[in-house]
Amino acid sequence: MRDGVLLRQVNKSYEEQFRRLLDSGLYDDLVSRGLLIHAERIGTSYAQAPDAIDVLQPEAVPFISYPYEWSFSQLKDAALLTLEIASIALENDMILKDASAYNVQFLRGKPIFIDTLSFDLYEEGKPWIAYRQFCQHFLAPLALMSTVDARIGQLSRAFLDGIPVDLASRMLPNSSWLRPGLVTHLRLHGKAVARPPSDSPRSAKVSRFALKALLHNLRSTILSLRLPRRPSTWSEYYSQTNYSKRAMQHKRELVARHVARIAPLPQTCWDLGANTGEFSKIASEAGLNTVAWDLDPLAVDIAYERVKAAGEQRILPLVQDLTNPSPDIGWALEERDGLMRRGPVDVILCLALVHHLAIGNNVPLPRIASLLAELGEWLVIEFVAKEDSQVQRMLQSREDVFPDYDAASFEAAFGREYEILQRDAIQNSHRTLYLMRRRAA
Repeated sequence: MRDGVLLRQVNKSYEEQFRRLLDSGLYDDLVSRGLLIHAERIGTSYAQAPDAIDVLQPEAVPFISYPYEWSFSQLKDAALLTLEIASIALENDMILKDASAYNVQFLRGKPIFIDTLSFDLYEEGKPWIAYRQFCQHFLAPLALMSTVDARIGQLSRAFLDGIPVDLASRMLPNSSWLRPGLVTHLRLHGKAVARPPSDSPRSAKVSRFALKALLHNLRSTILSLRLPRRPSTWSEYYSQTNYSKRAMQHKRELVARHVARIAPLPQTCWDLGANTGEFSKIASEAGLNTVAWDLDPLAVDIAYERVKAAGEQRILPLVQDLTNPSPDIGWALEERDGLMRRGPVDVILCLALVHHLAIGNNVPLPRIASLLAELGEWLVIEFVAKEDSQVQRMLQSREDVFPDYDAASFEAAFGREYEILQRDAIQNSHRTLYLMRRRAA
C-alpha cells in the first residue's frame, strides 16, 4: 500500500509464471470476460525489493467483504467463478495454485477473482494442489448450508482456511450418502484427511484429462446444491409487516427525499437491517454505493438474487449481526478487518432496527446512537413507538423494563451525537422517520 493505493510486486521467482500468464493471453482473456480484476503494470520504479520484475496496480474494489458475510448464492457464484478460472487456465497450460474464497470479491454486482499472481505452470501428472482448499472454502460450507442450515456459513469466521473436510463430513446428514459428489469430495476426502500421515498413500499421478474431469465434477456438485426456501424470521418481513400500503409508500417517499437532499455530497451508504434490500435501491438509485447488511442469511440471499437479476451494480447485500459484528481476525488481528474498521461511510440507513436493538437486545439508546455516529456522518433513521404492533408483539414474551424507550428519550440520546434536521411521522403508523447529521467533533 502506498499513499492509500494498493500495489502488488512481482518478484523474479515468479517471472516464468508471470510471462506465461501474459504471453499466453490468459490474463487478457480472463480480464475481458470480467472474471479477473484488471491490474495496470506500473514498472519497477515503485518496487520495494531489488529482485522485482514488475509492480501491479489492481483496480480498486470499493468495499472488501469476506466469505462469512456472503449468502449461499454469493458463495456459490464465487465457487463457480473459481472453477471456471481454473478450467480456462488449464487450457493455457496454467493452473490455480490457490483456491481461497478470499481471492474473490464482489465488484459491480458480480464476483471477481482478485489474485493476479495465483497462477502456476501446469505440470502433467501433478494433482491440483488447491483441491483441499477449494473443498474447505467452498464445497464444505455450501453443502452444509444446503443440507443443514444456511447459518452454518458463519463457521467460516472460525476457520479462516475453510471448514475442515473431516469436520464437514461428520456434520453432513445421512442423506448426503446418496449424493455422489458429496461422497467423493467430502465424505471420502474427509476420511483420507483424517488418516495418520504414515497411513496416507503417496499422491497418484493425475492426467490432464482426469484434472479436467475433477473440475467438471466439482462444478456439477456445486450446481446441484440448492438453498431450501423455507421462510425465515425476516425473509418474509415485507409481506408480513404491519405497514399499510400507504404507510410503506410514504416511508419510501420520505427516505428518497432525505437521500436526495444529501446525495450530491456522499458516495457510500450502509443500509443496516436492510432485509431484502427494498430501501437499499433508493440509495443506489441516488448514486450511492450501498452495502445492504442484514443478519438473516435467507433475506440477504433474496436480496443478492434480485441484485443479479436486475443487473444492479451499486448494491452489495451482506450478512451481518450488528449485535455481534464481524471482528478483526487472523494473524495479529490484522488479516481481516472487522466491521468498524471498514467504516465510516457517508450515509447510514437504519430503518425499523432501533427497537430490535433496544428492546430485543437490551442495548441502551445512547449506545446505539454512539455506535451509529462512528459508522456514518448522515443518518436516516426510523423510530418505532411502543404502540406499534411489532413492538407490542416483542413485549408479549418479556417484561417491559424499558421506561426510557420513547420518542423523547430517543431524540435526547441521538441529539447528543447528531443534529436532528428533520422528523416526519409516517402516515398510518406509529413510526417516525428522521434525517440527522453527525455533530462536528
